[in-house]
Amino acid sequence: MKANSQIILLHEISKLGTSTAQWEPYAWYKEMRDNNPVYYDAEQDVWNVFLYDHAKRVLFDHELFSNKKERSLIPIPQRLESRSNVNLVDPPEHRKRRALLAQAFTPRSLKDWEPRIQEIVDGLIAEMEGAPSVDIVESLAIPLPIIVIADLLGVPYQDRRQFKTWSDILFLPYNNEAFADIEQQKGQAMKEFAEYLYPIVLQKRNHPEDDIISDLTKAELEGERLTDEEVVMSAIGLLGAGNETTTTLISNMFYCMLFDKPGIYQELRSDLSLVPKLTEEVLRFRFAATMDRKVAQDTNVFGPEMKAGQAIVAWIGSANRDESKYESADVFDIHRPGNQQHLTFGAGPHFCLGAPLARLEANMALTSFVKRFADIRQVEGFEIAPHLTVSITGQSLKSFPIELR
Repeated sequence: MKANSQIILLHEISKLGTSTAQWEPYAWYKEMRDNNPVYYDAEQDVWNVFLYDHAKRVLFDHELFSNKKERSLIPIPQRLESRSNVNLVDPPEHRKRRALLAQAFTPRSLKDWEPRIQEIVDGLIAEMEGAPSVDIVESLAIPLPIIVIADLLGVPYQDRRQFKTWSDILFLPYNNEAFADIEQQKGQAMKEFAEYLYPIVLQKRNHPEDDIISDLTKAELEGERLTDEEVVMSAIGLLGAGNETTTTLISNMFYCMLFDKPGIYQELRSDLSLVPKLTEEVLRFRFAATMDRKVAQDTNVFGPEMKAGQAIVAWIGSANRDESKYESADVFDIHRPGNQQHLTFGAGPHFCLGAPLARLEANMALTSFVKRFADIRQVEGFEIAPHLTVSITGQSLKSFPIELR
């Protein structure tokens, strides 16, 4: 089997060969929107869409573009194909599975968690006091979401570095050169993660507490309780996804304030109600996100003839900068009307379950940070390349030193 027969390799499509080009893919996105908005990659038999309306249609229309797929940007390990997996099914089956997890992320549930999240934020910010500079990724963007999701699930957050290591491996993108090695790493990480969680699930089943894993041990699907393995797999999905996007969001917020819109920090200090607007604009402006589906039936909905069974990638980072949706889309503007209509968390039935939690954590973290520190500055001589790490979407910040005032 060819390495890429199950995996869609994004960089083989974009031909963005360097880490810095993948960090700033926006000129390429614009070129594709202008000249190739519906692009067929013959090498991998993958359709690609770059416009807002097209991407939204791919995400919403599960009858044309299905999530029951054999190929993906992240191949789903076989063990995840359990009844509790919300990712590889379409409605109506999807609704039943999603309902198992959704109650933990309702606004009412999150309201109960606000005091605990604030306590975690305050502790992390207190540790930065008095330092002339900090690595904001290491000090805030990584620990906050992991501690929160570990608390929500009911696993010991002291092991957070291990969770982060496992989830980083599970989110590693594939490439043809190191395919077998990456496959082996992912298999090992999944095995270790599952072995770690299994005794915790057994403990919660016998002695349930007020947390998501306990809720999952009691939950029923089609009249049956989830098996221990299904609970373990659900927890791995939530622990991984629950920290990846939020870490990227918080890191990118600081990058946008220092490099995309210098000076905006003082505007936030004078009006804290602007913090959620900044969060939404960061989600729109600086997320090189992509999502994939399978073409479920022959269609020419976007013009060209697409065949059932082919893969299709919606380039969300491009859709979010579509000038037909957002005026001056390549300008970072927190006062932009409708910026919360971005597609970074998806759209339709598979809209990200954790989006309300990610927004809450980011807004609370930035609000508390802005209250505590008078200003932030770029570190002199900062170069982006050494601070980037490859991720499933392209590149994200693995470290980001900033000066505190």
